[in-house]
Amino acid sequence: MPTIAPMLAKAVDSVPAADSVEGGLAYEPKWDGFRAIVHYDGESVVIDSRGSKPLTRYFPDLVDAFARLLPGPCVLDGEIVVRSGALGNERLDWEALSARIHPAESRVAQLSRQTPASFVAFDLLSLDGESLLDSPFSERRAALEGFASGLGQPLHLSQITTDAELATRWLTEFEGAGLDGVVAKPLAAVYSPGKRVMLKAKHHRTADVVVLGYRVHKSGSGVGSLLLGLYGDDGELRNVGGISAFSDRRRGELVDELEPLVQRDDAGDAVRGETERSRFSAGKDVSYVRLEPTRVVEVRYDQMEGSRFRHTVQFDRWRPDRDARSCTFEQLEIPVAYDLRKVLA
Repeated sequence: MPTIAPMLAKAVDSVPAADSVEGGLAYEPKWDGFRAIVHYDGESVVIDSRGSKPLTRYFPDLVDAFARLLPGPCVLDGEIVVRSGALGNERLDWEALSARIHPAESRVAQLSRQTPASFVAFDLLSLDGESLLDSPFSERRAALEGFASGLGQPLHLSQITTDAELATRWLTEFEGAGLDGVVAKPLAAVYSPGKRVMLKAKHHRTADVVVLGYRVHKSGSGVGSLLLGLYGDDGELRNVGGISAFSDRRRGELVDELEPLVQRDDAGDAVRGETERSRFSAGKDVSYVRLEPTRVVEVRYDQMEGSRFRHTVQFDRWRPDRDARSCTFEQLEIPVAYDLRKVLA
């Protein structure tokens, strides 16, 4: 089946006004899962990722659901998610979703039973063999609602509104269920594969964190990323994520700036440590240069996943006025819990 690159979104600071784009905007929750383009020809199911990586083999539970529940041939754009939590307190579970990508077929089958996935549809790109890419979003959404009206678990239709005030409330409330923000879609826009036509508003927060060390850039020189830590209630300094995406010039400058903080052994060599390995880092160099944990940096982040930053954070500024020991988890904003079932309703 022909691959279709998903249409993308560019970041904005806040939920835009509905009339800020010609033809108006519609708003949807921003799901924190795997973006997926689902092809169904009436018999076979193919699931492509945002980067066109085949996802089909990792989600046999969804393949079965699509073949069983979809009323006819189609191409759907949506998000694969995994739900967890007790009834009335469900939320999206990124760690459980990530674990579904496993090389062993037996493990894939086991996880499909233990942590079954759901699919949230938000666009219809083809119906009964006819492409809808050149149709405006308002028409594609109407067609999707008619097509998906009878779908049941684990397939869902994403909520939508043209009310910017309600969308702004979603931005706050839905985070408690593990969602990632709000997406605004021009109602008059055709589907543009690979283009950033949509707008996304996410949470912007700052935190003061301790620099634990740095990884050398893959080129062999300069700082590739900074490792960050926060102090827990037990007084232990814990790795919470990292900063990367420095320019070539800045990578070299950071080596000089951080040189006085490098921990050294009796021979004068830099002490190196290793971060924990995962299936994604197998075969990769996870070593880093240890630094004295005294330098504090203010970073921008969007959300936490457990005790770590969900995404790579952005450098804001050095904080020479902050004592490293004052950088604790208590400063982090914790969203009010919100039941995922209400979002999926």
